[in-house]
Amino acid sequence: MGLRELFPPLEPFAQGLLRVDDLHTLYWEECGNPLGVPVVFLHGGPGAGASPVHRRFFDPAAWRIIIFDQRGAGRSMPLFETRQNTTALLVDDIETLRRSRGIDRWHVFGGSWGSTLALAYAETHPERCLGLILRGICLLQKSEIDWFLYGIRNVFPDAWARFAAFIPHDERHDLLEAYAKRLFGSDETQRRKAIRHWLRYETSCSSLYLPEGAEEPDDSDSRSALPIMEAHYFRNNRFTPDSQLLDNAALLRPVPGVIVQGRYDMVCPVVTADALHRAWPEADYRLIPDAGHAAMEPGIRSALIDATERFKTIRG
Repeated sequence: MGLRELFPPLEPFAQGLLRVDDLHTLYWEECGNPLGVPVVFLHGGPGAGASPVHRRFFDPAAWRIIIFDQRGAGRSMPLFETRQNTTALLVDDIETLRRSRGIDRWHVFGGSWGSTLALAYAETHPERCLGLILRGICLLQKSEIDWFLYGIRNVFPDAWARFAAFIPHDERHDLLEAYAKRLFGSDETQRRKAIRHWLRYETSCSSLYLPEGAEEPDDSDSRSALPIMEAHYFRNNRFTPDSQLLDNAALLRPVPGVIVQGRYDMVCPVVTADALHRAWPEADYRLIPDAGHAAMEPGIRSALIDATERFKTIRG
């Protein structure tokens, strides 16, 4: 079988805003078949937000596709807001959204940070999960954050040198705090520069084959939430213990799962997906030999669509 292509573009049949507390209101939308198999799409980042292309991983005749923007991201309000923004609260938001849409059980699809959130949700509410489709596994462990901030220079020394060069020499021993100082500071010029450098770094390291012009960052307001939320979560929202998601993986064993991982993923290295599969051996582990991190790389895209096609017959 050849590589699978995305399904055709489609528009929501329902959309709205969901107030989840006194500060945050989430954007949500539904696409596809209102009577189809429900699936919730969890975007990456944190902070990346959802986009129309995310609807296209699913057969619209078979799936009821629920997509939302997480706290502080995309079309949710207020944008960039880090207060009352934790993994536990995001897990609660997913449950609030499920109940608000009248869904009993659903599939959960998440890549990169979306895989982190999907695992946290599924380990908290396994009885609500019909299946898990995960890509580019991130467990938000210290070793993963250290790799992102420093280890990538072993493979992308040029991209890392540009990323580090924005920070003065005497602050480079702690790039996370140095970037956070600028991302959360009052100097708007420095903040915008920090956003662009962070975005360029992550984009440069995300694909095995970068599309032309991909290193030029899109620093629109919606994309700008990515560095802000990543820095916020890297500093404040790690799990205790660090291995929590792996330690609780036995809770996933009754849930059908697919793990899709690029062999040359430099943002979320393969060692993390391998550890998850060892802790959850029942999951179908698809290691893509010619791919990096990005969901739209041909092999990863195709494996994700394979998974949604297989799972569309699993109903609650």
